[in-house]
Amino acid sequence: MNSGQSPHSPSVNRRHKQGGLSRRADDCEPADPANTVTDRLNNALRNGGAGYTLRLCPNQRYFIQAPILFSQPNQEISTAGYPRGDERAMLVVSGPVADGKGHTIAVDGTCNDCDGVKLRNIQIDGTRGDASPTDGGGNIEMGGDNSNQLIEYVRSFNPRSWTCLHIAEGPLTCNNVVVQNNDLGPCGVDTFQQWADGISIACRNSVVRDNMIQGATDGGIVVFGSPGTLIENNTIWVLNQTLLGGINLVDYNPFSGDYTNTIVRNNAILGGFANDGQTASDTRGSNYESAIIKIGIAIGPRTWFGDRFGQNRNRGGVVQNNKLAGAFSYGIAVTSADDFTITGNTLLGNTTFIGAKGPNCSDTDHVPTPGPWIVDWATVGTDMNAGSGKMQGDLVGISDGDSLTCVLPPNGGDFWPFGSNPSNSSSSSGSGSGSGSGSNSGSNGGGGSGGGGGGNAAGIGIGVVVALLAVGVIGFFGRRWWMKKQEDKAHYNAAREMAQRSEYTQRLE
Repeated sequence: MNSGQSPHSPSVNRRHKQGGLSRRADDCEPADPANTVTDRLNNALRNGGAGYTLRLCPNQRYFIQAPILFSQPNQEISTAGYPRGDERAMLVVSGPVADGKGHTIAVDGTCNDCDGVKLRNIQIDGTRGDASPTDGGGNIEMGGDNSNQLIEYVRSFNPRSWTCLHIAEGPLTCNNVVVQNNDLGPCGVDTFQQWADGISIACRNSVVRDNMIQGATDGGIVVFGSPGTLIENNTIWVLNQTLLGGINLVDYNPFSGDYTNTIVRNNAILGGFANDGQTASDTRGSNYESAIIKIGIAIGPRTWFGDRFGQNRNRGGVVQNNKLAGAFSYGIAVTSADDFTITGNTLLGNTTFIGAKGPNCSDTDHVPTPGPWIVDWATVGTDMNAGSGKMQGDLVGISDGDSLTCVLPPNGGDFWPFGSNPSNSSSSSGSGSGSGSGSNSGSNGGGGSGGGGGGNAAGIGIGVVVALLAVGVIGFFGRRWWMKKQEDKAHYNAAREMAQRSEYTQRLE
């Protein structure tokens, strides 16, 4: 241009808001030159005003050196045209790291004036690789002292720090954030204390639905109290890494155990499956990485933290009609809880329950025999007793439910069921384009996009998973020809010994 001004500059885009220039739908801020991209994106948001949309260009990678910061209400970051597949723009976390500290956050929407901001239809690569975790925030940091935010059709993976997506509580005032139709993971690695969550939420009256979470290693979805929040229709599965907990309701902080009207329902949680090939007579096989989910749904602080929170209990949640398949140590584990309702949760397809006391279990731990539904009756309220109608009838009492994630799976052996998950089914992410915002079903009715339109990877994936499991369709994972780690020989022997005991639970349906 003779004026020397880029057609994609923030000043040109601002003229659309001022009525001086009609902005084309495909206008976007380019990734090049890379040495100015972080400043250009942040300046656009800083100067764009309330309601400004920062459009990134499809099929471009943005190598950012610092977080991209929402700055005013109702701003949006999205890919032009709202694609839902690999053509979504990708933010690549590229800032420096030294001595375990450095750049970890790609997008931050926790400013004091970030009500109603939206993160839509982009990808984020945290670029951790094989490095140890870096102190800092997740790939995405949203929430804080804000309401009515939206995160949808976002792919987030490989975070440098502890989570792929964090909705922070702020001064316990975060409210009505909608997290929907995202694909998350892998997140972290399953080496001890190298883990990361898929979604970490500490926000009231929010909605987490129709998300696909593969390869998280700490918690698939970790619910930090978040009273009034709905967690539904999400699919969580593992391939070659062990996941400590599928959905966790274990954290006492920051809401002092308040899970009132926090509802976890209709989610599919898929543990490890055999991936060594199947013959006609096989019902079980080996998993090359010994991948399982240790606890499908974990409830109560003692389940996770032992006696760290003393006699404190989590209270008021609802866990209903969730479906589990694959290899776990425990399906649902309940301790230190009051006034929870836990009903209608079922096993689908092939399931096994495997594991034994690992080297991180204390000498005094009495590790329960693996099984689908366990409860430590001595640590839950009398309002949850067997005759209350609040607890499904197949829960089995145990004497000690503390620190259950210290169990380890067998190191090989034919203990894994055969089955299918979204990674080896025919479902695909789709690449259709979505239009602008529709209605938000969050509690305060802020602007958002309707969930589940054409090309919706999460909605399609969940339907495919449940349908495949329900009709018993058998699949198998792609081969992995090397073992990621060698388990301690003593643990291997202990696991085999437990597996051979008559009371060792391995269930096939």
